[in-house]
Amino acid sequence: MSFNQYRPSGFGHLPMVTKNIVIINVIMYVLKLILETQGINLDDYFGLHYHLAPTFKPHQFITYIFMHGSFSHLFFNMFAVYMFGQVLEQTWGPKRYLIFYIITGLGAALTQYIIMHFQISTALDLFNNAIDSASGAAVKADYINQKYEYLNGNVIVGASGSLFGLLGAFGMLFPNQMLYIYFLFPVKAKWLVIGYGAIELFSGLNNNPGDNVAHFAHLGGLFVGVILVLIWRRGTKNFY
Repeated sequence: MSFNQYRPSGFGHLPMVTKNIVIINVIMYVLKLILETQGINLDDYFGLHYHLAPTFKPHQFITYIFMHGSFSHLFFNMFAVYMFGQVLEQTWGPKRYLIFYIITGLGAALTQYIIMHFQISTALDLFNNAIDSASGAAVKADYINQKYEYLNGNVIVGASGSLFGLLGAFGMLFPNQMLYIYFLFPVKAKWLVIGYGAIELFSGLNNNPGDNVAHFAHLGGLFVGVILVLIWRRGTKNFY
């Protein structure tokens, strides 16, 4: 199957699922900005929170994929959906493509959730010890409030996990297709996937305190995406 058959097109000619993903993400970001002026943080409802946080709800494992923290976050993620998503949707069809997008997002969330659990568990032990050793109801209440603020502050948003899944699938289906980093530097898709995976692994293990990027979510989405492609490749003869 030749990549040339599926070159990215204009927005008006995007396939259905890819177009709707972009539209929904843009709507949610605009709605988030509008509601912030009313003192409502939409991330509290749709971002993925730790399960002990008061704002946690099960639906957040899906809805976090459609939330973004900034315009640049939204723009680059949706640009990647535009570039890679439509090619994969045209290759697989809308149903399989949507399933892939959601499952890789779930895989990304679960991977980051495991990392979050170990990081937060350590902090919660410190909070609980401080509450137990605190004297006076006011001091204990202050520590409890700090604990809940900390829990609510740990939230995952963004489609990056699904996008790394798309990137991994694209690299497997079209490994020798030339892509351009910053529109200047040509690199084959397979090397780009490997390079991005290595960077994310290094960044995740480095655990820079000032880094608010969910690197293990990216790796989780990439890993799940590769596994799905391998399963589908085995299950359908001559699918690619």
